[in-house]
Amino acid sequence: MSYTIAQLSKKFDVNASTLRYYEEIGILSNVKRTESGHRVYSEDHVGKLEAINCFKKAGMSISEIKDFFEYEKDEATCIDDMMSLLRNRSRIMLEEFYERYESYEHILKKLDYYGHIEKALKSGKELPRWDKYDKKDYHQKALDAILTKIG
Repeated sequence: MSYTIAQLSKKFDVNASTLRYYEEIGILSNVKRTESGHRVYSEDHVGKLEAINCFKKAGMSISEIKDFFEYEKDEATCIDDMMSLLRNRSRIMLEEFYERYESYEHILKKLDYYGHIEKALKSGKELPRWDKYDKKDYHQKALDAILTKIG
């Protein structure tokens, strides 16, 4: 199957100029042209764009993405560089995930605490105390929510 620049722009929610830029810097290669000069993209380009989106969501810079695809061209020679890049990104992502996870636990704790305040105010009961809410109680709640989300 083949795709136009407009179709891929829509499919990946990127500007056509971004696709042209990827081609210019060598991330998207072997883009064919029609007789009238319009770009024609293949399933291989779709796969590469899926990888690019994944890498971007993982926080990779364009430079790192470009490096990855350069390494991929000669895996046997560049496997150490490729693995180093991926391991480094994995480490960074885990650190970022941990920071967000701790924040998520705290948000769950706040939701619980202020939810109890809301109920107490409506019912005239005594307001809860923050120090009665133990952080460890929210670790499993956060983990369960994440596991439910990822299925």
